[in-house]
Amino acid sequence: MSRSLDLLSSTFGFPGFRPGQEEIVDRLLAGTNTLCVMPTGAGKSLCYQVPALLMDGPSVVVSPLTALMDDQVAGLAANGVKAVAIHSGRDREENVQAWQSFKSGEAKLLYMSPERMMTGRMLAALDGLQPAMFVIDEAHCISKWGASFRPEYEMLSALSERFPDAVIGAFTATADEVTRRDIAAKLFAGEGDIVVHGFDRPNLSLAVAPKQKWKDQLLEYLDPRRKQSGIVYCLSRKQTEEVADLLVGQGFRALPYHAGLEPDTRRENQEAFMAEAGLVMVATIAFGMGIDKPDIRYVLHLSLPGSMEAYYQEIGRAGRDGQPADAMMLYAMCDARMRRQFIDQDGEDERHKRQEHKRLDALLAYCEATQCRRLALLAYFGETGGQACGNCDICLDPPTLIDGTREAQMLFSAIARTGQVFGVGHITDILRGSASEKVLARGHDQLPTYGVGQDRPKAFWQGLTRQMLASGHLELDIGGYGGLRLTESGDAVLRGKASVEIREIVVKKETRRTKAAIAAAAADVDPDLLSRLKTVRRELAAERNVPAYVIFSDATLIDMCHLQPRTLDEMASVNGVGPKKLKDFGEVFLEALGL
Repeated sequence: MSRSLDLLSSTFGFPGFRPGQEEIVDRLLAGTNTLCVMPTGAGKSLCYQVPALLMDGPSVVVSPLTALMDDQVAGLAANGVKAVAIHSGRDREENVQAWQSFKSGEAKLLYMSPERMMTGRMLAALDGLQPAMFVIDEAHCISKWGASFRPEYEMLSALSERFPDAVIGAFTATADEVTRRDIAAKLFAGEGDIVVHGFDRPNLSLAVAPKQKWKDQLLEYLDPRRKQSGIVYCLSRKQTEEVADLLVGQGFRALPYHAGLEPDTRRENQEAFMAEAGLVMVATIAFGMGIDKPDIRYVLHLSLPGSMEAYYQEIGRAGRDGQPADAMMLYAMCDARMRRQFIDQDGEDERHKRQEHKRLDALLAYCEATQCRRLALLAYFGETGGQACGNCDICLDPPTLIDGTREAQMLFSAIARTGQVFGVGHITDILRGSASEKVLARGHDQLPTYGVGQDRPKAFWQGLTRQMLASGHLELDIGGYGGLRLTESGDAVLRGKASVEIREIVVKKETRRTKAAIAAAAADVDPDLLSRLKTVRRELAAERNVPAYVIFSDATLIDMCHLQPRTLDEMASVNGVGPKKLKDFGEVFLEALGL
């Protein structure tokens, strides 16, 4: 048995590595700088924790969140491994003690934020220790597209020059090809390997719907999920508070989370969500990075995320236990307009803005996809050639494709004849023959296109406009207050030189159950027994003031239900039960099993 496999078994209680893990471990142990892109829930932490414990020198992990650092340290401690963290959430005495433990070699792993790591004083202190490895977690933050979030991440590019003998491992679940190249160039000047182990999360059922009466859509979606844990993402702090209040008023257990809340309130709300079942976290993107609650059953976006990367990162919080989970997004053109305004108001350079607009274009195209959403998502990250998932809204309820050339020409004509400066609301009013004050004041009731689309409902023209934006026949003029403009391909359709196929626009009258929901209901586990084990886990976690999954993951509890061990020897064969956890928790869970 190799040293890494021996450590994995003796310390962490796993009989073998998951797919892709051992390759990363071997590269880092061989001294190869490595950027590792693995899907959420694939076990990235073990990929650097195992080599860190086997290397001769100490290792430093750069992590973006204090809560994530503390969870990692607690998780290692539960397996009998000494690790420490230094951050602003601890008092000076605790930080000094942590540093002394790391300096003496008692702890081989030190967790820090990039802000603390890149101070002159800390770098000078590390010079004397000569770390064997630096680990950059959430490495996409170092790339240009994420620099505005944590600019200190870019400073990490100096590590390879200052510590030339240290191996650098970078980890992320979210990076397209451009971002991957950028990370590798900055962290180790391209002198290293980029390993991509797939973006597919087959347990997630993907769905997108036009945002209409969003409050009704929200309540309809959440009503059958009242006993499940989930996240509802909102675009603003104001909407976050509004949605949380709405849900509480409807009898849901919901909490808000955004950067405007007091730190103590944010922490309390996060801890409640991590520890309790059936709670809805209503949040901005301030909530999420490092969240490792395994039994989140759904993520609902009430507004368009900023990009495909952001979308993938956010839905990745669901189903980390490998069980079926749902990802639903509601979107409208006003969301796209606001997102483009955010991009144009960013202080970054023009090249960065163009890249961000293209990323948003890709997300809009995904929203209006006519074939398997999973294939569209994977294709964006460079994975092609797969089979349709049979588990997304398009696979379960395929759209009907029809010739939409005539209707598109009506839309484009109205846009062109009004100077390509108006938004979808005004254009729709013209097509439907509205006698609104704005239409009449501008004389648009005299246009040849006035009223030509009155046989179609407002929702049809809104849907058609979304499809034309997603397909690139139209674009939004952000500098011109969001006016619709024809692109070269849209102009060709208007002039009769090209045709266009669209997905039929209908209003769905019923919600179909997804295969994921059906599979979840038929899970082959005694629910009472699993609930009993979760109660014991929650009590142990509360006693130790750690997240529940630090005691045991849901997957481990489910394995206990299947194997139903009767002795400590049998308990040791449960996946995820190492010697330290067997000693600390084995008897308690044997008693809970009651066999």
